[in-house]
Amino acid sequence: MTGSESAVAPGSVHIHHGDNLDVIRSLADASFTLIYLDPPFNTGRPQERAVETARSTASVPPAARGQLADEGAAGSRPLGEQMTPRGLDTGGVVRRGFHGREYERIRGDLRAYDDTFDDYWGFLEPRLLEAWRLLADDGTLYLHLDYREAHYAKVLMDALVGRDRFLNELIWAYDYGAKTRKRWPTKHDTILVYVKDPKAYWFDSDAVDREPYMAPGLVTPEKAERGKLPTDVWWHTIVPTTGREKTGYPTQKPEGILRRIVQASSRPGDRVLDFFAGSGTTGAVASTLGRDAVLVDHNPAAIAVMRERMPHARVFGMEHEQTLP
Repeated sequence: MTGSESAVAPGSVHIHHGDNLDVIRSLADASFTLIYLDPPFNTGRPQERAVETARSTASVPPAARGQLADEGAAGSRPLGEQMTPRGLDTGGVVRRGFHGREYERIRGDLRAYDDTFDDYWGFLEPRLLEAWRLLADDGTLYLHLDYREAHYAKVLMDALVGRDRFLNELIWAYDYGAKTRKRWPTKHDTILVYVKDPKAYWFDSDAVDREPYMAPGLVTPEKAERGKLPTDVWWHTIVPTTGREKTGYPTQKPEGILRRIVQASSRPGDRVLDFFAGSGTTGAVASTLGRDAVLVDHNPAAIAVMRERMPHARVFGMEHEQTLP
């Protein structure tokens, strides 16, 4: 930590214990400069999905409206699921997305290719839409995924919010895990970066900690001492099994990864949101750097880890004395 950063007063941390979709729907529009999301990776297990219905009958022929009514009586479908009666054009569906019919077509194509991902995306989509609503005009969204989901998510995010809002694909390469001789061992995650306004987003490369040159002998001693700016490939170890960072939470991400994100895409005093908070690394880093953090998780074990890690945090939720401000 630099001397100037050590002088920054710690930012506030609010931890919400509850369903993240319920919590984030209560938050104000455009209130976060940085949103970092590390959702549970889709490993074939069913995900919980918000049940939500959005449809229009204005353009649906009268003969088909009974079918819609029957579907509604049978139970609402998850947001994003195809809700058009068989044989009808998708123009009758009200989309909460930004590109309507084009988005439906792309999602339909991916559904036909991989219905397991479609189930996962049905869980993730309403949360991404809320995140986009919460993102400030100069804000940045970081979506952290593994190799199973990144390529699908990139295509759908482009259609959902606009390809012109895509900023970067970051590759976090690490050095742990099982090895295999049957294929190239998988040793990276992908972080997709989107900005609310391509012409007005905040990005401060000068604030980012530099890293050593891989071939320091090829640059001047002055440059080697200063280090180089990171590229879109980040070599960073996982959280060490021993050391001050280790909380014991299984999906904990290293502070160095979040530090770089917070430094680049927010300023002291800005608000940062992570509603798949887990061990709370986003909040711990943001607070240290003088940002105010809002964290959400439904897992009591995660809440316990975060409370111990950030004693100054305020905790909200049904099982806690404090209430929503």
